[in-house]
Amino acid sequence: MIEDPPLMTIRRNFTRPTADQVDAFQGVPCGFVVDAMQGRGALNYRIKPISNDHAVFAGVAVTCDNGPADNLAAFCAIEVAVPGDVILSAADGFTETAVSGDLMLGMARNKGVAAFVTDGLVRDIEGIIEVGMPCFAKGVTPNSPVRNGPGTVGAPIVIGGRAAQSGDIVVGDINGVVVVPHAMIDHVLDQLETIKVAEKEMDAKVKAGLTTPPFIEHFINSKQLKEID
Repeated sequence: MIEDPPLMTIRRNFTRPTADQVDAFQGVPCGFVVDAMQGRGALNYRIKPISNDHAVFAGVAVTCDNGPADNLAAFCAIEVAVPGDVILSAADGFTETAVSGDLMLGMARNKGVAAFVTDGLVRDIEGIIEVGMPCFAKGVTPNSPVRNGPGTVGAPIVIGGRAAQSGDIVVGDINGVVVVPHAMIDHVLDQLETIKVAEKEMDAKVKAGLTTPPFIEHFINSKQLKEID
């Protein structure tokens, strides 16, 4: 016989990035971070900020898996979090009830949480905006969840189509949310330096009137293209 799972399974101890590593991602556009990971890493495009005025963040992931129509794990994740952490709250993409509202996010803010991200829905937009903490979700509904479990905190999850673990770095802005796996942090930071320089140079060229990038010129002049009348 399969035993019923415990209502909550919590893993508090996980390898965290250094403060310098997290700081290096502060203010970096999500597009730059994605480019440093070869064009991937963003959560599903539907997951967007509730308020564009409160959308920019970078912090350490604390994962939780609520399952559909439940948020017991999200409350437990807030208890586990330390200042600067980002709650990644998986809801199996369920869209009939909210995962969080303004009161939960107010408690998270009081704990020092940097942002709340879910692949489900949230409620109480006016209150969330007043809380002032970045909140990303797939959408909004006034429907409420229950707090029954089972759930997990600190275990690997899939959220918005991406695998994530506690200890990853999470970056957000008005374009979406990107998860940087812990094992890739230093590599991504190395790539970011090159990307920042290249973006600055290309931006200057575009503003100066550039119409055709060098790689397109090279392609047009190659033998891989055939022009017809």
